[in-house]
Amino acid sequence: MTTSIEISESVRHYYGQVLQSSNDLKTSACCSIDAMPSYLKALLAGLHPEVLERFYGCGSPLPPALEGKTVLDLGCGTGRDCYLLSKLVGPTGRVIGVDMTPEQLEVAVRHRDWHAERFGFANVEFLHGHIENLHTVGIADNSIDVVVSNCVINLSPEKPRVLTEIFRVLKPGGELYFSDVFADRRIPAELRQDPVLLGECLGGALYWEDFRRILQDLGCPDVRKVKQNAISIDDPEVFAKIGVVNFDSVTVRAFKMPLEDRCEDFGQVAVYLGTIDPGCVKTLDLVK
Repeated sequence: MTTSIEISESVRHYYGQVLQSSNDLKTSACCSIDAMPSYLKALLAGLHPEVLERFYGCGSPLPPALEGKTVLDLGCGTGRDCYLLSKLVGPTGRVIGVDMTPEQLEVAVRHRDWHAERFGFANVEFLHGHIENLHTVGIADNSIDVVVSNCVINLSPEKPRVLTEIFRVLKPGGELYFSDVFADRRIPAELRQDPVLLGECLGGALYWEDFRRILQDLGCPDVRKVKQNAISIDDPEVFAKIGVVNFDSVTVRAFKMPLEDRCEDFGQVAVYLGTIDPGCVKTLDLVK
């Protein structure tokens, strides 16, 4: 039986040694630039080319309206999303990236000053550690406004621990906003341990209903799918191993707050008191 440590080492080797750019991936899990929201796409031109080249995410889990917030990126890799977040949170915000792969972090850290000079402020910190134990990198309880992650939680051999840590560090009312690969059934044990399937974000993909149950046990019964795209397996050898399973890239929102387990419309109306021009928005239907 493969241990959690062996699985982590397999993933570390795949992302540190095997993959040299996103062109080396064998599936369509990585989203195209065209799939990004326009507010993020406009920021890509300001990022270093090497950071962009070694990006292995499967979505765009970066919500707007983050100015001044503290955001934690789990499995930050070379820092693409951290540097996008740096612009979104602005000079009064803070971005923390955590990753276990030294080769990935080396790229992220090497370009930190380059981005700070280009943006006009420095608000990004990179930490070497495991997302299953954020205590070891000093992330305190109730200290994070938003946790993001881009196609990384599936790589963890201890997903319940990762999700438990996320809800530990989130502030009350804080948000988990992440993209990951999900399967339409439970993956057999022998495939969950295959190094290539693991590295390609397939072997470790959670069955959606198991994910929902984990969050419910953590006191988060209301999980929302923001976006869902089918993943194609274009490599014949990979397809021969696991082609019977259907995979989707899903962007998810969940909150650290008491919510009901179903989205129900009782016909309520909310009056918007925010900063958008009232001529544009007068009332919003409340779907809860």
